[in-house]
Amino acid sequence: MEFSVETKGMVNLKVNLDFLPLKGQYFLWNAGTAPVVPFLPIYARQLGFSSTIVGMIYTVLPITGMLAKPVFGAIADHYRLQKTLFLAFQIITAISFFVIQYIPEIQTETTSSQAMLDCDALTYFKICSNDTNNCAAARLMAETSNNGTILCELECAADAGFTKEVCEVWNVSQYCNLMNDINLLQFDAEVPLSHTLQTSSEQTGSCLHFRVHRAFIGSSFHVPYCRNLTTTPCRVQCRDPAVNEVFREPAVNDVNVADFYQFWLFFLLMVFSWVSMAVVVCVGDAICFEMLGDQSSRYGHQRLWGAVGWGIFAIISGFLVDELSKGRAQKDYTVVFYLMLFMLILDVIVSSRLKHSQTKLSTSIVRDVGKLLTEIRIVIFMLWCVAVGLSTGLQWNFLFWHLEDLATTEGCDMLHWMKTIEGLVMGVQCFGGELPFLFLSGRILRKIGHVHAMSLVLFAFGIRFIIYSILKNPWWCLPVELFQGFTFGLFYATMTSYASVVAPPGTEATVQGTVGAVFEGVGVSVGSLLGGILYDKFDGATTFQIYGIVSLGLFVVHFLVQIIIGRKREGSEQARDSGSSARYAAPNEALDMMDDMQELTPS
Repeated sequence: MEFSVETKGMVNLKVNLDFLPLKGQYFLWNAGTAPVVPFLPIYARQLGFSSTIVGMIYTVLPITGMLAKPVFGAIADHYRLQKTLFLAFQIITAISFFVIQYIPEIQTETTSSQAMLDCDALTYFKICSNDTNNCAAARLMAETSNNGTILCELECAADAGFTKEVCEVWNVSQYCNLMNDINLLQFDAEVPLSHTLQTSSEQTGSCLHFRVHRAFIGSSFHVPYCRNLTTTPCRVQCRDPAVNEVFREPAVNDVNVADFYQFWLFFLLMVFSWVSMAVVVCVGDAICFEMLGDQSSRYGHQRLWGAVGWGIFAIISGFLVDELSKGRAQKDYTVVFYLMLFMLILDVIVSSRLKHSQTKLSTSIVRDVGKLLTEIRIVIFMLWCVAVGLSTGLQWNFLFWHLEDLATTEGCDMLHWMKTIEGLVMGVQCFGGELPFLFLSGRILRKIGHVHAMSLVLFAFGIRFIIYSILKNPWWCLPVELFQGFTFGLFYATMTSYASVVAPPGTEATVQGTVGAVFEGVGVSVGSLLGGILYDKFDGATTFQIYGIVSLGLFVVHFLVQIIIGRKREGSEQARDSGSSARYAAPNEALDMMDDMQELTPS
């Protein structure tokens, strides 16, 4: 859209129909990926993977994107297949994401230390945990008002004292001759859910106490009580999915994770989807800049529609997951996979109508891009992309983990609306952060320049993460998400416009792919790995505090380095011989223009 002012002072709104499908593509692509991408780390946790495993997966994924972006970018440039690859990988993305929902959860059994049988005048077995499973089961029983009775299979360690109680009080005669041995007592317990109690303390965490009404041993039933309080560890398997959720291990042992086919299915589908998204993003940005031509400052006006799509459908998705998960022990994500599929199908249709023709061609893509990467300011730019990627990897993959851990400390009621909160978080990120900064990105870059914008992004990440580390209530995360305008909106506009201007003719997709590969393949990859390790070793607050301090340190380093480079450039310009212009100077000329911000002046 463009605005022009007539002589009478009236504002006339003009719509550039050539750019309309471009805006629609950004909107639909982000509207299609928003329902799934942010929730995948949490979905992996629900499948049974630990934060270390999730961190490792999200370490490999950006590396696959790092390899895919320049490779397919070069193929798109050399064979002029930008639009063909753009459409093909949109379809692959939709299929890969959609199939993930059919991966079954990894079923793990309880260990002897999880369930404890307390035999007294009334007999209960209990489980105590700091995990959210107890909240999920307690919430389910509260919502359904389930007053029924279920059967649970118990296998308990029986020492001499407990065996004597079973023999003399329970009247189980076959145990009377075993009172001097340690045995396993196996029985089916009749459990009335209406008598289930929930307690919590700092020492034990949240505990659920299930009353054993009757015990079935063989073909007879017995009244389970003991004259003296007896506590013994048990293994429990109940014929009810909600209660079984309480006894499920929160995560698979990291050492044995490769033994489960669910891990490989999830990992491979994530690789396919990540590679596809990487190609769509880098080729899509190249197509956008080529369609804009000399109006590169209007990139933010196109890209902001992606923020609109992401924000709207992130909020909708979070609300739908919470609403449709009522009465379930775990969150049901089925609706978001179907929503994703529908929106990406629309995206393919709209993208096919882009009026894009690939006219530029480089005679030697490798030589031109290789020469570009020898420039010192390009090297600093690449290192900045890595630094931002480190923080982005932590935010993308572990922010919601941190918020859900905070919600657990606030009580089970907070977890009921957790997906809605997460949807609102993404909504604030998009509408309060990304959208205004993408819209104003051209003006901001003209005002402060790319170099200062880069420093500002690192500073914003540092402050943002420090605030995360002191949060106590997930709701207070919402105003913090306004920093997304700096850490993604301004960052992405800076990264893509910088890469677009310095790219030699005919290498646009290759350069965009290379820059994106460094950002995700190195920065996000390492950030995810380190984030997962730190999260497992410490907690979310400590991890974000460490990353925040590092980001502030990198901000200072980047600021000082750019000052030194600027002073050296000023000295070299004064000593530059006029005859040096005969050499290949495209990278330097482009960078000099960017420093003066002339390339971002609207036509």
